[in-house]
Amino acid sequence: MPEGIRKVNVIGHLHPDTDSICSAIAYAHLKNQVEHTDIYQARRAGAINRETAFILKHFGFEEPELITSVTPQVKDTEIQRQGGIDGEMSLFSAWNLMRDTKVDTLCVTDEDNNLEGLIAVKDIANANMDVFDMGVIGESDTCYANIIDTLNGEMILGDPTARVSGGNVCVGTTPEMMEDTVKPGDIVLVTNRYETQQFAVECEAQCLVICCSAHVSSKVVASAERHGCSIITTPYDTYAAARLISMSIPVRAKMLSEGILKVSVNTAIDDARKMMARSRHRFFPVIDESSKYVGLISSPNLLTAKKKHVILVDHNERSQSVEGLEQAEIMEIIDHHRIGSIETEGPAYFRNMPVGCTCTIVYMMYRENNVEIPEDIAGLMLSAILSDTLAFRSPTCTQIDRDTAQALAKIAGVDIDTYADEMFEAGADLTGRTAEEVFGGDFKIFSRGNVKFGVGQGTYMTERSRKAAEELVGPYLKEAAALEELPLVFYLFTDVKTSSSEVLWYGEGAEDIIARAFDAEPHDGMAKLPGVVSRKKQVIPALMATLQSIQEDQD
Repeated sequence: MPEGIRKVNVIGHLHPDTDSICSAIAYAHLKNQVEHTDIYQARRAGAINRETAFILKHFGFEEPELITSVTPQVKDTEIQRQGGIDGEMSLFSAWNLMRDTKVDTLCVTDEDNNLEGLIAVKDIANANMDVFDMGVIGESDTCYANIIDTLNGEMILGDPTARVSGGNVCVGTTPEMMEDTVKPGDIVLVTNRYETQQFAVECEAQCLVICCSAHVSSKVVASAERHGCSIITTPYDTYAAARLISMSIPVRAKMLSEGILKVSVNTAIDDARKMMARSRHRFFPVIDESSKYVGLISSPNLLTAKKKHVILVDHNERSQSVEGLEQAEIMEIIDHHRIGSIETEGPAYFRNMPVGCTCTIVYMMYRENNVEIPEDIAGLMLSAILSDTLAFRSPTCTQIDRDTAQALAKIAGVDIDTYADEMFEAGADLTGRTAEEVFGGDFKIFSRGNVKFGVGQGTYMTERSRKAAEELVGPYLKEAAALEELPLVFYLFTDVKTSSSEVLWYGEGAEDIIARAFDAEPHDGMAKLPGVVSRKKQVIPALMATLQSIQEDQD
């Protein structure tokens, strides 16, 4: 296993069937056992059908997590794990933190790590330049502890946890100059003159800031206590203290709290890049799946996004795979279909065998690696083989599939005939299902030249259930073609016990294509195909050959 890989998604095709889901689960388990890790994780590329749901429940498995795209996401970049700050932190402390951590943006969070706002270095600079806002400390409900910290001071009298309530910041010079400037509730910066200190107290100042660590007489302290005036001393001179004291206000007073541009860990890199291009900010907060703050990200971080690592099972055609595959690193492909259109940037392990089911190949790989197959995993792989081979009735079924199924049934403790009937009946149950759900149960897209077409298939144990499905799905084919953006759609309704199918279609020329491909005589929008049960081996090759012939005739 190459270093640095966080997770490998083992994914089947879109509109997943039983083999797609079961092979993903079984192969992820095998890889984890062989490499003694847990980074291989089965995923599904769409909603599972009822047959697969029955199988998972029968053997005690949860549905694999849904994945619709493997494009790089914010979680695949280097997120700067800058912790959130308390909204009560002073601007001065925030500025020092920015300087120490070399970031120009900090995120404000509550005690549960929910994002409340953000403060940038420009916000602190703007606050520092607003020298005429003398009431900002009181208006911001600033805690005295912030003033003490910002001025590197000491509280001689008062409660550090109390808050400034209104008033302006004034510089006390002489009683004569202060008479018309100091108002009740003001914060007054003074030096060592007893008369100035006492006059400020008598003017009902709420706090004296004694600069240059000047002496405070006991008489002033006693007077201040009677008047309810706090006293703080600072080693800074009056000029420095006057400049710094406004930086003691809490960051919540100046933070951006509305219209914050943030990204989720699941945001695609391309979407994050577009968002950042529209903003003047350099850093952006990142939230997780629970909307909790996790860190910061900047545009340069997006350039180092790591590709997602994937293993494809039960398909190797681009049209059948999840979005963003061209931006992912394909590590392996395990499949039993024709070799399709997927390309890789580098070498990849590709195992493709002419057997009836991907799980047959996975079983071989368990044996080759001397890994014991658990009973529940064996049940999944057996189910996939029965589903894909229509309980050994499909022409795609090989002796290898039959032998593998017998071996897996023994491990799983399952009677094949009884279990197969239960499984197919569960899949054919239409109770409460919509046409869209039945249609999407097993539908794949193919292409020949410049023509794309889709072929779906449902399998049924009784004629009654098959006819009910035809009546439900038939009228939906036109809508399905529009949703999938396909000119041609075909759907097979396969009767397992009679080993035959009936096909419905939608699209210009579809009826003629069916007639030529299967030498059939369509009637009322449907054609009967005796002996046809395999989409892979009997239907797709015939359609491909017919479409190629039609294209050659047109050329």
